[in-house]
Formats: sequence, C-alpha cells, structure tokens
Amino acid sequence: MGAPTSPPHRVDVHRALGGGSVADLLLWKRWVAGIALLLFSTAMWFLFERAGYNLLSFAANTMFLLVLILFLWAKSAALLNRPLPPLPDLEVSENSVAKAADVMVEWINHGLSIAREITVNRNLKLFFQVALGLWAISYVGSLFNFLTLVYIGIVLAFSVPFVYDKYQDQINTKLCVTHSVLQKQYKRFDEHILKKIPVHTNKVKKIE
Repeated sequence: MGAPTSPPHRVDVHRALGGGSVADLLLWKRWVAGIALLLFSTAMWFLFERAGYNLLSFAANTMFLLVLILFLWAKSAALLNRPLPPLPDLEVSENSVAKAADVMVEWINHGLSIAREITVNRNLKLFFQVALGLWAISYVGSLFNFLTLVYIGIVLAFSVPFVYDKYQDQINTKLCVTHSVLQKQYKRFDEHILKKIPVHTNKVKKIE
C-alpha cells in the first residue's frame, strides 16, 4: 500500500472569495447584513413558491408603490419647503459594463474551447465529463424549480464557505481520501473502456 496522500495546505477562504465586502458577508463577518439577506431571501421564496404570488405582479406593485411614495414626497417637499427625496445617481458606469463584458467573453471562449476539444479533437474524457455534468444539472433541475434552486444556492453560499473555513483541515483530509478513490475508479474506467474505443483520425487525401 502506498503512503496516504497528505492534505493540502490551508486556503485563505476570505482571499479566495475576493477579499471584499462579499467575502465578509459570506463568511459571516457582517452577520447583520447576512441575517437580513437570508431573511429577505426566505421571505421571497415563501411568497412566490408557497403563497403562489406572481413575480411580475409583485415587481409591478412594488415599483408602483415606490413611485407613488417618491411622488408624494416630492409634492409635499415643494409645498412645505422641505428637501427633495435623496435619490442616488442611478446610472451604470462604463467600467462596470466593461468588466461584465470581459467576464462574459472569458466564459464564452472557455465554452467554445471545450466544444472544439470535443468535436474537433474528439476528446472522449472531456466528452464524458461534460455529459456527466450536464446530466447532473438536468437531474437536479427536474427536482426543483428555478426559484427554489436560486434559494438553495443562496443558502449554500452562506453555509459552505463558513463551514469550510472553520473545519478546513478535517474537510481537506476527507476530500483527499475521496479524490484518491475517485481517481482509482476513473483510471479503471479509462483503461477498460475509454482506451478500447477506436478513435478515427481524419486523413487528408492528396489529389493528383
């Protein structure tokens, strides 16, 4: 038997999450904002999934109520010589749009490179990985609707990084053992199945 795989070094979870206010929020360093966001997400999920309220109607009624409050506030401020409602400068900066576009381009190019690797280079390993991932997404999507998946994602985002940061050593040890077992099983699958599948190469014929 080989020597057991040593667990990896500790990861700075705060830095891995970006090191900003979002990382503070997900690691419960801003627990008031975290509780508020979780309560708001739970209320929205219950309102739309359990109470059966329509999302479009809720958004329209909320916007109408907001506009009505601002209109009445502005009118009363003009009559009573009071300051107008403090509205922020509502505009999207070019820098934020450029950053979002760069992220989208990076993801699109990564997806196209995977598609090229599968279709042109006929990478069977990558094909099975993508097929397994898409099947898992399809299976999970069949169990829950979209809003429930979003709510589960929010709950996991507020629990998984915090738990991993607190119990990182124990989790890394278990992950190393699991990775070793999966690697052995994949090696057997590769040797007994993938390597026995014939791969046809395109040969260029010379026309004389």
